[in-house]
Amino acid sequence: MKFTIVERKIKISDDLRDYSLRKVEKLDRYFQSDSAATITFSELRGRQTVEVTVNHNGMIFRAEETTTDMFASVDGAISSIERQIRKNKTRLEKRLREGAFAKGIPAPSEFAEEDFDVVRRKKFDVKPMSVDEAILQMNLLGHQFFFFKNSDDDNVHAVIYKRAAGGYGLIESE
Repeated sequence: MKFTIVERKIKISDDLRDYSLRKVEKLDRYFQSDSAATITFSELRGRQTVEVTVNHNGMIFRAEETTTDMFASVDGAISSIERQIRKNKTRLEKRLREGAFAKGIPAPSEFAEEDFDVVRRKKFDVKPMSVDEAILQMNLLGHQFFFFKNSDDDNVHAVIYKRAAGGYGLIESE
């Protein structure tokens, strides 16, 4: 597993660095091939936050934990990712065996008009996947929506989203 450690407005000790690397390294047993992990440390008003993101073959697992102790935050984030993996184990195994997370085509770049102020841009590969896989990925990330390429119809780009009244909605291009 490849590690990246990010320190935001905080300098962490070598003990904490070693502790977090040992904990995240234990997640490697769930993955068959090499994966990448990003561990982000930050502190705001005495609250210490650890965010762990693991990227494995296009599948992203993310957890964030905030406590008053950085070591406890690391433990909480790791246990949250383990829960996500165990909860979706059968679905994930099935998807990984079928090769559903093969690299897709990149998303078309968008541009902003001069009248609007774009404060953040994000580019990512659009993965071909079914609607069920997109819902699974959205829930694993903890997002309210997810952009993907529908594998049922190769020409359709779609957005799946959580509805306020419950359930999920799907927006597709024509």
